[in-house]
Amino acid sequence: MVLTSLSVFFPAYNEEGRIAMTVEHALKTIPRIAKKWEVLLIDDGSSDSTGKIIDKLAKNKNVRAIHHMINRGYGGAFKSGLYGAKYSWIAFTDSDGQFDFSEIKNFIKKQKESNADIVIGYYKKRQVGKVKIITSKMWEYLVFILFGLKVRDIDCGFKLISKKVVDGIPDLESERGAFISSEFLIKAKKKGFKIVEIPVTHYPREVGVGTGRNLKVIVGSFKDLFRLWVKLQ
Repeated sequence: MVLTSLSVFFPAYNEEGRIAMTVEHALKTIPRIAKKWEVLLIDDGSSDSTGKIIDKLAKNKNVRAIHHMINRGYGGAFKSGLYGAKYSWIAFTDSDGQFDFSEIKNFIKKQKESNADIVIGYYKKRQVGKVKIITSKMWEYLVFILFGLKVRDIDCGFKLISKKVVDGIPDLESERGAFISSEFLIKAKKKGFKIVEIPVTHYPREVGVGTGRNLKVIVGSFKDLFRLWVKLQ
């Protein structure tokens, strides 16, 4: 199945060890699944050579580099990719190589079958420690209690999104914390967009260190969570 047009973005912070391989792998798949396409690479103020690698990749006419002069956090990088995308469908994965981008074909098939506005991945088997899995499930339960959103993996970094959803949610706020994915899905559900799920393969991180369990990130996420809850009351 082929899309008329597709934007793909990759948020990246200090991913010099994996960003090139991740993008090059995706570039083998994208031309086969979309007639028109673009790739956006977001360097979120990296202190390593991620920015230079992204600039080299952007020599491809369909690849565009976006640089944050300071580290804004995952939410900031997510918004730069989401709002910077121009085509009718938008896909993204993390840039650390823990997903197989060729599985995007399954997302497209699921969307065609269900006529969904958003297709989100959930891990067949998440390659992280048990503590991270448990805390993620606690977070998902809290989001369900406060907002009624029930999905298997809110923060799974592999999604396919209709541009009309993005155009309908111009007010994403989260920056420093990891709340951005939850905020996006909560607002999409509130506006009546159809969300479906699909299993994805998850691989162990081979290089680099994730920042999602940084204490400041966690505190920021909870602040954003309760701020949105109050706002929507």
